[in-house]
Amino acid sequence: MHPLEYDVVISGTGPTGLMLACELGLAGVRVAVLERLTEAQKAGRSGPLSSRILTVPTVEALDRRGLLPELRKAQQATLQAYGLDDMPDDPPTDAPRMIGHFSLILLRAEQLDTADPDFAGRFPEAECGFIGREEFEAMLATRATELGVTIHYGTELTDLSADPEGVTVTAGTLRIRGQWLVGCDGGRSPIRKLARFPFPGTDPEFTAIQAVAELDTPLPVRAFTDAGTVGCQQMPDGTSLIAVTEFGRLPEDRDSPVTPTELQDALHRVNGTPVRVTALHAASRYTDTTRQAADYRAGHILLAGDAAHVHPPYGGQGLNLGIGDAVNLGWKLAATIQGRAPEGLLDTYTTERHPIGAWVQRWTMAQSVLLRPEPRIRALRHIVTDLLDNVPATTYVVKKVAGVWQAHDLPGTHPLTGRPVPELPLDDGTRLADHFHPGRAVLLNRTGNTLPTSPWSDQLTLVTDHSATGPAALLARPDGVVAWATDGENDPEGLTAALRTWLGPGYIHRPR
Repeated sequence: MHPLEYDVVISGTGPTGLMLACELGLAGVRVAVLERLTEAQKAGRSGPLSSRILTVPTVEALDRRGLLPELRKAQQATLQAYGLDDMPDDPPTDAPRMIGHFSLILLRAEQLDTADPDFAGRFPEAECGFIGREEFEAMLATRATELGVTIHYGTELTDLSADPEGVTVTAGTLRIRGQWLVGCDGGRSPIRKLARFPFPGTDPEFTAIQAVAELDTPLPVRAFTDAGTVGCQQMPDGTSLIAVTEFGRLPEDRDSPVTPTELQDALHRVNGTPVRVTALHAASRYTDTTRQAADYRAGHILLAGDAAHVHPPYGGQGLNLGIGDAVNLGWKLAATIQGRAPEGLLDTYTTERHPIGAWVQRWTMAQSVLLRPEPRIRALRHIVTDLLDNVPATTYVVKKVAGVWQAHDLPGTHPLTGRPVPELPLDDGTRLADHFHPGRAVLLNRTGNTLPTSPWSDQLTLVTDHSATGPAALLARPDGVVAWATDGENDPEGLTAALRTWLGPGYIHRPR
């Protein structure tokens, strides 16, 4: 049987896999996505436990691809599904407004310095909202299909064979051949295991259960005990959103569903109060396992998202980290497939994304440590709580969680180099983000002169503008990262070097 043939095979229809499929489809690459669950099974995992917070880089990436209207619709659908769309816009003035936490140490909104320079020119923080995973994935799946991506649901990848030209996979009754295979298949990634990627890190110390349930006894909003932590939030529909963390006890079977008895017993052991779960609507468990692949590439096989790095979910970094991986990888892999990538371009995927993944691991690991039920750690937690109770510390934490600190160490001396392209006003009424919709690099020219762009014109979107705000010219890669900028100095050599570094030697490319 001859295998089906694609340029790229992606395993997993989570946010990372679907975003990568959209990026590749936008570039005209032939993509197949494999998903072991059926569409109905994926939809069955929706609910408050599947909701996520989108960070600034994630929203900016979606905005650059023209997905902002769909994102707002998906967010509204999420709020309606959870009964949160009729919540008052202005809470009572005496109610404290919280904007996040560090290891469950709550941060107050009035202590955020919104004038901090790192927030300047970035997408408004208010737009980075609460969204259900089902709604988010449905939005990305629709876009991927529109771009010609083939999605195979109910098709589990069970084997792979790699050679110097590509990878052949077995998935159900299908044999599929791809020049490249990307594992976006979660923290226990079969692809990572089959391809034998080294996955160093730390083993777990606790098990946490998140659940939507009905109880016969109220639980405290937040409690720390000698066994762990318990938190409970009343939902608008009368159910309780529960989180219980138990140190020193690990699940015997990570794949088995959480039962009412398991949740009851964990609450009893940690909180010390007998409680009966009268109804369990949804539940999931996780541990504080923290591991990261040493390299995100092995030959023609790549990893992205949780397949490349696992960590506790504190701060909602997992989904956002995976979207960042996909946006960074997509255009580089497309350029490699289409024969226009400069030497070593694909290697920059690991060198740019691995440090950000490592930071997330340190950030979440530190929060896990502060939850330990040990006297010395509790003393440290008390001091950290005091240290965070001020404007500079709150602003620091929010900037970290929001992702506005993220940048790459790229050649060049301009302050914007390596950072996401800022939101600059244009005199024709468009937004700079609008010009990234086709997925090409963008050259903004406000100098009044012609800049040297031949022979890269077919890979560039040229934007001529006469506004005085911001740099005189800048070159941004397809992922929105500034590769070169000038405030007015004549620098044709710098621009040419950046074009060669990121777009290759330059020639007319005609997609197949």
